[in-house]
Amino acid sequence: MAGTLSASPGPLLTPSSVKATLPTNYITNFDFLNQYLPDTYEQEFERYGNRSIASFLRMVGAELPTNSDLIKWAEQGRLHTKYTAVTAVSATAGDDSVTFDIGTGTCVFRIGQTVFLSNNASATSSYKGVITALPAADRFTVAFYNAGGIASGDTGATFTAFVYGSEFKKGDTGMSGSLEAQDLFFDNKPIIIKDKYTVSGSDMAQVGWVEVTTENGATGYYWYMKSEHETRLRFEDYLETAMIEAVPAASGSGANSAGYIGSEGIFYVVNNRGNVWGGGTPTTLSDWDTIVSRLDKQGAIEENVIFVNRGLSFDIDNMLATLNGYTSGGVAQSASFGLFDNDVEMALNLGFSGFRRGYGFYKSDWKYLNDPTIS
Repeated sequence: MAGTLSASPGPLLTPSSVKATLPTNYITNFDFLNQYLPDTYEQEFERYGNRSIASFLRMVGAELPTNSDLIKWAEQGRLHTKYTAVTAVSATAGDDSVTFDIGTGTCVFRIGQTVFLSNNASATSSYKGVITALPAADRFTVAFYNAGGIASGDTGATFTAFVYGSEFKKGDTGMSGSLEAQDLFFDNKPIIIKDKYTVSGSDMAQVGWVEVTTENGATGYYWYMKSEHETRLRFEDYLETAMIEAVPAASGSGANSAGYIGSEGIFYVVNNRGNVWGGGTPTTLSDWDTIVSRLDKQGAIEENVIFVNRGLSFDIDNMLATLNGYTSGGVAQSASFGLFDNDVEMALNLGFSGFRRGYGFYKSDWKYLNDPTIS
């Protein structure tokens, strides 16, 4: 009988590039004198630190339990009405009674109300008068209190108009018409989020060979618990980021045609009906003054939190640092912030936690904005 000598069996262990339980790296020979048995460090190294990006919704308190497929709510409208694109209709210089057009919509001003009109292009040109007629749905006629009437430079100008009171002659009947409360109604639809982790029953009985640690402080030696734990943490991250990044499926879009509805996330809502800064990164005091002016108009709270990434944080630090600097011989020198003992062993803090400019602005480093894995 002829035959060939089989090759010598190879080692029982074929290391893998990642720490995973595979058929090729499963140790079946528990002889610890085996030369192929690897040395393993007992603890897993957390090379990326805290990898979770959740907590934004918890910080802003924007969580609401619901069991329905549709959420509806109402928000209060303005108490007073202001029109910002009002123009004079066929006015000539010296006219002491002028009809104004609000542009679009229905004018809610009423006869007998006193109105203030300010030229949008001139801070010194303004008028006060009483509304005497409503010639059309989008127009109102004002009799000026000043003797000179409308100036020649204002006949073609755009005005901002708002009511500040009313005046009636003795014996006049009461105010005609009334105003209804303006509520804004909104709705949003939740989305279904799913994730999955699978493990075979035989693998669940195996004890892992590295100690694992997760972001919530759990530790253990069961390797399958590590993946299950991370699946849960990943799902919680998705649960939160979906509420922030979600957009509704537009009519006629591919997602809408396939039956998906989407949702209105925080960024979508802010971009569509919030206060959006459009001048690039605010890096000067004049930029922040513009923001403060907008907050004044919106009746914002005094204390505000700024969620910043590393770039914006540095921009704010650099802006504030220049405000406390000084020059020597025409060259900018380093700044001193507050009083401290100038010890050579002391580390100089070059970062700012916040500042006040009419309002208080305090920085909060939300990890999602700095996560290098998210573009």
